[in-house]
Amino acid sequence: MRILLAEDEISMSRALTAILNKNNYSVDAVTDGEEALRYLRTGDYDAAVLDIMMPKMDGIGVLKTIRAEGMLIPVLMLTAKSQVEDKVEGLDSGANDYLTKPFDAKELLARIRAMTRVSTVQADSVLKFGKLTLDRTTCDLTGPIGSVKLSGKEYQMLEYLMQNPKMLISADRFFDKIWGLDSDADISVVWTFISYLRRKLTSVGADVEIRVSRGQGYSLEVKE
Repeated sequence: MRILLAEDEISMSRALTAILNKNNYSVDAVTDGEEALRYLRTGDYDAAVLDIMMPKMDGIGVLKTIRAEGMLIPVLMLTAKSQVEDKVEGLDSGANDYLTKPFDAKELLARIRAMTRVSTVQADSVLKFGKLTLDRTTCDLTGPIGSVKLSGKEYQMLEYLMQNPKMLISADRFFDKIWGLDSDADISVVWTFISYLRRKLTSVGADVEIRVSRGQGYSLEVKE
């Protein structure tokens, strides 16, 4: 799952990015409202976490703009303000939830899970395709002959494939979705992680495979 984090306090942004990455989220972090709006317009995000007090454009302004443009992305607002009026304004402007600083990391993660659950195509804790299962809580991949734990990027890629079975997904799409717009990695990293996943699918005796269509992308298919 890919999240846009808009937080102008650098130390806070780094801490939140580390927490989200550790919990298998892919994060793009920005530090002002105008940049947040630009990323939301050009990126493909599953959720956004917006601080209210940001330079250039505050979080409420960003929220009102994306809602006016028809974006239905789940949004969690962060702020040091605790007044009821501020919470009401955020919720009335289209926010899905509201969290006041300081907060516990576990609460942040729980609120993100809650607000994205209703918008997730397959909200079960376990994804299934063929005789393969992916536990979204533990990142365990299980097939007919065993189980293996996936790394963060492996998990994110296979989750994306299992949410879109039989659909062609280009390398560019994978790269933007998993690594993000600001990544210094080379697009060849997509093929590297596809190779890792293929080995792990084999190790659990999966009856599905990741097929490549040259020049088009990758798809998850049941073996013939």
